[in-house]
Amino acid sequence: MQNRRRFLKQAGLGISSAFLSPYLFSCQDDKSGNGPFHNLGLQLYSIRDLLTEDPLETISTVAKIGYKHVETFGVDVVTGTYWKLPIAELKKILDDHNLKTHSGHYDLSKYLNRSLTEHENIEKYIEIAHHLGQSYIVAPVTPMDDLNNLKTEDYQYAAEQLNKFGEMAKKAGIKVGYHNHFWEFRRFGNGTRGLDILIAFTEPDLVDFELDLFWIEKAGLSPQSYFDKYPGRFPMWHIKDMDKRHTNPVVGEDYDDVDFEDIMKEIKYTEVGTGAIDFTRIAEYANKSGLKYAFVEQDDIYLPNKFESIKRSYDYVKKHLTK
Repeated sequence: MQNRRRFLKQAGLGISSAFLSPYLFSCQDDKSGNGPFHNLGLQLYSIRDLLTEDPLETISTVAKIGYKHVETFGVDVVTGTYWKLPIAELKKILDDHNLKTHSGHYDLSKYLNRSLTEHENIEKYIEIAHHLGQSYIVAPVTPMDDLNNLKTEDYQYAAEQLNKFGEMAKKAGIKVGYHNHFWEFRRFGNGTRGLDILIAFTEPDLVDFELDLFWIEKAGLSPQSYFDKYPGRFPMWHIKDMDKRHTNPVVGEDYDDVDFEDIMKEIKYTEVGTGAIDFTRIAEYANKSGLKYAFVEQDDIYLPNKFESIKRSYDYVKKHLTK
């Protein structure tokens, strides 16, 4: 679990400055439309410290910027809360601000770990997702105990577990998803990659995938190559941009045995549209991927005001990716 803690710590640097006044978030001319880029979502992990400070004001501001839905994270199953908000209260706040939540990230690191018999309460996850009106329960990460020694068997086991969970969730009208990082693109001896194993061993009617565009690009691959290879399997995207000074891939023989902390030194994010990723080209594959829901996400925000950051990303998507 040390790797996972380090990842979460490094992905959560900094506390935001004060909230911007609501009038600063008056939306630009909003192109009408019903596509996933018109109805843009936000992965709330991007502004996790703001949610801790003031969840009500934070969610209100997200809605004022123009986001139509949010992807949740970090439920406390024991207390039944998100950021100290009871689940029913969170649902009411979202409803009051005309925000939907189609998807949530739920910790499945024990459930997907073939060396453990103790698992997360996945039945409770289904109950929570159903109460929030979510269509997807997404596993946000693999077990992170020993990333450099993940084997094909680990991915095969994870796929089997996702299928089992998918069967259970299907009864509640919910589908299971999986969200990638960079290590799923490492090659094994036969040339197979971890994500390929997950896709090959999961049932399309039970398990979908949420492609993080930053991480696949940081692995030295193109999202388009996976949309071509697995059409319809990626109904969710994380739209996240890469700092132009940090574009070197972190997958390959020079990196596959490097410590996680050293790899993270090569990672830097930026607001969507200001970095190295060509989103307009990728957006041409939305139909082929089966895209339903698109989420802006930025793991670390370096601007003094994090609302300004997520608004810049929102404005770019609305201006350049909507048709």
